Amino acid sequence: MPQMIYDPARGQRVPVHLWARDASEETITQLVAIASRPYVARHVAAMADAHVAHGVAVGTVFATERSVVPRALGGDLGCGIAATRLSVGAGELDRRTLERILDALGRAIPAGDAVHRGAGVSVPDALHEGALSTAALSRTREALARKHLATLGGGNHFLELDRDAEGNAWLLVHSGSRGLGAAIAAHHVRAAEARDPDPLAALDVESDAGRAYLDDLEWALAFARANRDALAARALEVIADVIGGDVVREEHLDVHHNFVAREAWDGEDLFVHRKGAVCIPRGARAVVPGSMATASYLVLGLGCPLAFDSCSHGAGRVRTRTEARREIHPEALARAMRRVVWPEHLARKLVEEAPSAYRDITEVLDAQGDLVARERRLEPVAVLKG
Repeated sequence: MPQMIYDPARGQRVPVHLWARDASEETITQLVAIASRPYVARHVAAMADAHVAHGVAVGTVFATERSVVPRALGGDLGCGIAATRLSVGAGELDRRTLERILDALGRAIPAGDAVHRGAGVSVPDALHEGALSTAALSRTREALARKHLATLGGGNHFLELDRDAEGNAWLLVHSGSRGLGAAIAAHHVRAAEARDPDPLAALDVESDAGRAYLDDLEWALAFARANRDALAARALEVIADVIGGDVVREEHLDVHHNFVAREAWDGEDLFVHRKGAVCIPRGARAVVPGSMATASYLVLGLGCPLAFDSCSHGAGRVRTRTEARREIHPEALARAMRRVVWPEHLARKLVEEAPSAYRDITEVLDAQGDLVARERRLEPVAVLKG
């Protein structure tokens, strides 16, 4: 069950319900700041992986009656995770085969800051339909869509092969809307702050600016999902080429975790903001990843109105990237990754993503046992990060 934080003397208007058992004071300060804003309705929910971030803590969920808050979602609109059970068995993927697959994936998929060169890739026609809210954003779409689709990005984004207890192979893809989502987010943050100097300024959903934000956000969510689809398709082609046989999707799910959704709660339409949190109503499924060397879990939603039917989007950081670079040596990362095939030549960069930079995923799931039930454990065998 969550901890409740409510101190009206600090200007807090609504309570915070916090599932994270070890949230830092900085994280709590950010949560209280949101809970003090005039537009927040009912309460704020903070997931079991909540941690401090720019503007709004990762793992923050809150609702409004008629406002949208562009800065509350971060820059990677529509970021999410897709999980695909493959027709190939994990037993067919020995370490030598996995090394060949990872090498081929590294050549086929731009990661980190890399994008497609030349004309880029084909973009689904649906993503070209309709203009974005400004001519500048539409031009950005034309310039970037073909270069950014089917690219992984950096940071905690990954493409991973896993095995489950039954010997099935799974493909996990964590990526988002790339530079396009960042451009859309930045534009609407500026639009909100032009009306209100508050760094967490809101837009009225009935205003032209509010409607424009929601329309552009919808496009960014579609682009992010298309990006994960394209990454998965390319990965399947690579795996099939390496093993010399067809590989198809036998089961697939995709959930995003940086978005606003209009939802009905107790008969009232609310705009639920989720930054680093998954919407998982009772009976719905999602994937909650651990770290490069630790398990991820397929989970089943239990439905919890206090959390707005949400759960954590991962294990959550316990070290900032700066702290990880200072405190974790590449040799320690290599020891932690000894059972997983990974891009070892990037060790100095990837210490930011070392398992010890993250919470224990089993403790995070224990903390949100009233939100989700574990359905399937996925162990990593190979991971591509930029």
